[in-house]
Amino acid sequence: MATSTVEPETTARIVDTADALFYARGIQSVGMDEIRTTAGVSLKKLYAAFPGKDQLVAAVLTGRHGLWERGIRAAVDSAEGPRAKMLAVYDFLESWFGDDTFRGCGFINAFGELGATSPAIAVIAREHKESFQRFVSELAVQAVSDVERAEELAAQLALLAEGAQTTAAIAGTPDAAVHARRAAAVLIDAATP
Repeated sequence: MATSTVEPETTARIVDTADALFYARGIQSVGMDEIRTTAGVSLKKLYAAFPGKDQLVAAVLTGRHGLWERGIRAAVDSAEGPRAKMLAVYDFLESWFGDDTFRGCGFINAFGELGATSPAIAVIAREHKESFQRFVSELAVQAVSDVERAEELAAQLALLAEGAQTTAAIAGTPDAAVHARRAAAVLIDAATP
C-alpha cells in the first residue's frame, strides 16, 4: 500500500479519486493515467503510493469496507430491539439505493471484473461478504436463542440483502430494499414465534 514518501493527504486523494472513477465506470475502464490526472498528482507519486493497480483497488475496497461498516452499524445502532435492528439493515439499503451515485455493491462489481484474474481482489471481496454475514449472524443470535436456527435466519437475511443490492443496481430504483425488508420481516417473525 502507501509508502512513507507520499503524504497521507495525497494518498487519500488518489484513493478517493480512484474510488469515484472505478465505482462510476468500472475498474478496467479506468487507467492509472486518468487517475493521476484527475487526482492532480504526478505519475511518480501515484506509483510511489501504489506500485500497481491491484494495490490501488485493494485500498479503494478497504475504504469502502470501512464506509459500509460505519453506515450499517449506525443504522442498526439507532434501532430498538433485535427485530428492529435486523430490519434496519434494509432501511440502510433503501437509503443507499436512493443515492444518485449508487451503482451496486463495489465488492460484487470488483469481483465480477477482477475475481477470476486477481486472487487478492477475490479474497478482499470474500472477506467483506463474510464480514457482513458475521454481522447479520450477531444480530440474529440476539433474537433467536437456538444458534442453528439463528445461523439459518442470518444466511437468509444476508441473501436477501445481497440480492437486493444486485437488483437495485440493475433496476435503478430502491424498491428492492423495500421488498427485501418485507420478506425479512416474514422470515424474522417465523424464526421468532
